[in-house]
Amino acid sequence: MKLSNDKTTNLKDAVNEFLFEGAHISIGGFTANRNPMAAVHEIIRSGIKRLHLYVHSNGQGVDELIGADCVSAVEIAYGGNGRFAPTCVRFRKAVEQGTLAVEDYTNYQMNLRFLAGAMGIPFLPCHSALGTDIINKWGFSKQRRAGDPRLPDEKLRVMDNPFGQWADSSKVVLVPAVNPDVTFLHVQEADSQGNCRIMGLCFGDVEQAKAAKRLVVTCEKLVDTNVMRRHPEKNQIPGIYVDAVIQVSYGAYPTACYGCYDYDPAYLNEYFRDAKEDSENRNNRQRYVYGLHSHQELLDLIGEERLRLIKADPETGYACNLQRV
Repeated sequence: MKLSNDKTTNLKDAVNEFLFEGAHISIGGFTANRNPMAAVHEIIRSGIKRLHLYVHSNGQGVDELIGADCVSAVEIAYGGNGRFAPTCVRFRKAVEQGTLAVEDYTNYQMNLRFLAGAMGIPFLPCHSALGTDIINKWGFSKQRRAGDPRLPDEKLRVMDNPFGQWADSSKVVLVPAVNPDVTFLHVQEADSQGNCRIMGLCFGDVEQAKAAKRLVVTCEKLVDTNVMRRHPEKNQIPGIYVDAVIQVSYGAYPTACYGCYDYDPAYLNEYFRDAKEDSENRNNRQRYVYGLHSHQELLDLIGEERLRLIKADPETGYACNLQRV
């Protein structure tokens, strides 16, 4: 029997409960690190489409969602998987083919947008992007903005600094807040109440968590609340923000999860090759997503030997002798 504040569930139920056609969502992680891939694959299997995606700088999660035609628009700073895909393949193809609307911001601006959403304010100012075409090039038309009340009227706004004593800061850029309908994150540890602990770099995950209307978290380990209470200073996301928590071992696979496992070069290289051709991309998705019922089935398919190779060294937090080619 669950306690009243027990937020544990299964991933399929969480996706079906909180996600809907046309939802505005965000996913955590950074390039090939700590993407919520178990959640991404469950979203793809759900068949939910026309998602409006917000990300800081993401790679595998973004590309697989776009490749599965789940996403109609994305607001992003960078979409790439490092050496495996300096620019995500399906992301690039969708932009070139005109099937994906894209509005780009700097890394700093995207983090500020999530922070503004977390603070409950409509915008935050910065200097970032002054003198660049990020200011001038907008991805969404006025008609699209007018037709979606969740989009701001403008991408951003440049205005005079109202505090004239800083003469070297005559202009500031105002970037609009982001408040996703649902954010999906993967963390190393959480308890049944939703308190979360991220080891290593947090990227933009904390701001994304607090900006969301609903928050779904997958975790490597589901630990007792007393464990989380022993070092509360290490818990970046309080349970009050979390709507559902699901224990999923290797929930970021094939991306890395610091302290637990590294990314899988074999998977990422295979995906990169397959993503270049439409038919091979479909075959890859059938093999690793549609043809399976759960993330555990993916791990079973990959096999213990591959998982052993990417196991993190306890001292460094990553796989020291991994062949990364």
